[in-house]
Amino acid sequence: METRHKVLVVDDEPDLCEILHFNLTAAGYDVQTAASAEEALAVGVAGSDLLLLDVMLGGMSGFELAEFLKRDARTCAIPIIFLTALGTEADVLEGFRVGADDYIAKPFSVREVLARVKAVLGRVQPRTETRSCGGLVLHPEARTAELDGAPLLLTPTEYYLLHLFLSEPGQVFSREELLRRAWPHDVVVTARTVDVNITRLRKKLGQYSACIVTRAGFGYSFDKEAIIGIKKESTG
Repeated sequence: METRHKVLVVDDEPDLCEILHFNLTAAGYDVQTAASAEEALAVGVAGSDLLLLDVMLGGMSGFELAEFLKRDARTCAIPIIFLTALGTEADVLEGFRVGADDYIAKPFSVREVLARVKAVLGRVQPRTETRSCGGLVLHPEARTAELDGAPLLLTPTEYYLLHLFLSEPGQVFSREELLRRAWPHDVVVTARTVDVNITRLRKKLGQYSACIVTRAGFGYSFDKEAIIGIKKESTG
């Protein structure tokens, strides 16, 4: 029997929660709803496979909840899709900065939400190949990562980007190609979104951030030799 993905909807609009609950359940998902970030934490986020999260909530905002969850090893890998009336470019970029895997501006169609949920869940499924570079190790089956033996907390998008870089070291990826390969095809994001996620990933990689190389006018690549140079300098 196939396991049903667990989706937690966090929105303070009861009618919208009811509509999403009905349609997501009909689509085969196990759905819970919460009217606030505080209620979501009380319900328990750790068991969820995906969050549909409003931004403008009473009390803790959706952005604040996302940042809180991304700092916790138990919840940092759970994909987040923001559902919000805040639709400016600045709002979208802030959503991706705090760890969103997708961002849907209200009003939206239920069919669009179902398509985005399916795409995000499909994109973050574990891969079986082992990928590593020195002390930077990915554990695809568990969708976890380590940095010099310590847990490395990555969002699903950051994990996918790092997995892509480690799978094809030396390959130069344009921003457009990274958008095609790391985000669902029906997600409208800009090249700046790639830069935001790369910057966020670099901050988490410590000395290994040097391995993600910016190729001016072309995009990004992963240079495994960069860490060798750094180690030589530190021991020289």
